Amino acid sequence: MINKSNEILKLNNDDNIAIARVAIDQDQEISTDLKAIDDIPAAHKIAVKAILKGEPVRRYGQIIGFASQNIAVGAHVHTHNLAMANFDRDYAFSSNVKPVKATEQRTFLGIKRADGRVATRNYIGVISTVNCSATVVKKIAQYFDNNNVLKNYPNIDGVVALSHSFGCCIDHHGEGLQQLRRTIKGYMEHANFAGVLIVGLGCEANQLKPLLAAKEKGITQKIQHLIMQEEGGTQKTIDKGILLVKEMLTEANNVQREVLPLSHLCVALQCGGSDGYSGITANPALGVAVDHLVKHGGTAILSETPEIYGAEHLLTQRAINAQVGEKLVALIHAWENYAEREKGSIDNNPTPGNKAGGLTTILEKSLGAVAKSGSTPLNGVYKYAEPIDTNGLVFMDAPGYDPMGATGQIASGANLVAFTTGRGSCFGAKPAPSIKIATNSKMYEQMLDDMDINCGNIMDGTSTVEEKGLEIFEMLIRVASGIQSKSEVLGIGGEEFVPWMVGAQM
Repeated sequence: MINKSNEILKLNNDDNIAIARVAIDQDQEISTDLKAIDDIPAAHKIAVKAILKGEPVRRYGQIIGFASQNIAVGAHVHTHNLAMANFDRDYAFSSNVKPVKATEQRTFLGIKRADGRVATRNYIGVISTVNCSATVVKKIAQYFDNNNVLKNYPNIDGVVALSHSFGCCIDHHGEGLQQLRRTIKGYMEHANFAGVLIVGLGCEANQLKPLLAAKEKGITQKIQHLIMQEEGGTQKTIDKGILLVKEMLTEANNVQREVLPLSHLCVALQCGGSDGYSGITANPALGVAVDHLVKHGGTAILSETPEIYGAEHLLTQRAINAQVGEKLVALIHAWENYAEREKGSIDNNPTPGNKAGGLTTILEKSLGAVAKSGSTPLNGVYKYAEPIDTNGLVFMDAPGYDPMGATGQIASGANLVAFTTGRGSCFGAKPAPSIKIATNSKMYEQMLDDMDINCGNIMDGTSTVEEKGLEIFEMLIRVASGIQSKSEVLGIGGEEFVPWMVGAQM
């Protein structure tokens, strides 16, 4: 627990900076041997030791960058005097693997499908193959939003349209199209959809036939499809689509929640709009919740490869074997090469909002983000939207853009999303319910309608990381059992389907 009288927080004995728990004024005496020589905003960094130009700056006992000029004791440490530079990390594959001890089996109220898969929600999905059919899928879903049809089907959570801006003018055999198909197929076959209507134009690169090649007969039976050019155009396809969805309603409504083990839960871990408190409060608390979930046989998907950059060694040391660790390092090198090829920098992330919240480099952001993963072994590394076939903590490759990362995680099988935020990201991701976790009390109180849990009271000194982690774990169980999260009450989640497109557009 953090002492409320402390104005700063030093996270590790090796650190040469500390975090301002509250805003600190210039010339304010913090202790007998520390006085601020600059204004230090809340959640920002203050030098507690003199740091010479070129020397590493350390937070969490880890390097978050290097001094770009001499930094005096008491100075504000931020973008004006802290910069990125290359340095070696000790990957030490599998050197810190902590075996998971099984605990008493907790349960939740889930929906068991005929093929054995388990859902946390019961939606009908209307998905476009290409941007050209986006309007059609939206209008089909809007019909059910604007009428009272669903009031007679209380066990259906809604009809959701999933449209996107891609699907054509790309290599017919390239990785970009394969990845898009893998993403759409992951949604088509997602347990949280009782039925799916997929709509194509007809002449697009992303043809329906490969998407409809589902392996499981039970999954194939729940999928209907329409091709606009064969149905006679936009309005006729909309009309036909509405009829097809209506035909799905009775069977989709015929479900009942039952007691099931937590091993059926798969949680997508996300953080967005992060601040200087993220790695101290919400992210480590979520990590505690992940540890509880894994001990009960559940799965958690860490993602967004650029946002573990500089902290990947903390994951490779927990890799279940060297092969898993090497796959993660290969992803890091691929992103380094991608940034160089595009004449960009991985350090373009943090965003302006992240920096205003106290984060300076991607190294600092990554070290805080990795805390979401808890302490259990890393059991697998997966491509974007690749089906997850192992339990426990796993990693999925994705960019640092939250909707894009969450889209891939849900396509991979996540049936819940846990999303931490310090600046106040407003997020949902149908068909998976999203839980929003605030890093600080000020933002939580300002955005009560969006935030489910406040981890700011860790910083306030009235709670601990362990206590908030258990609170998150219990909320995951409640939401998985049908209790609506704040984002669900607000209806957020229909616009966050954002597949990651790679490869050339021609």
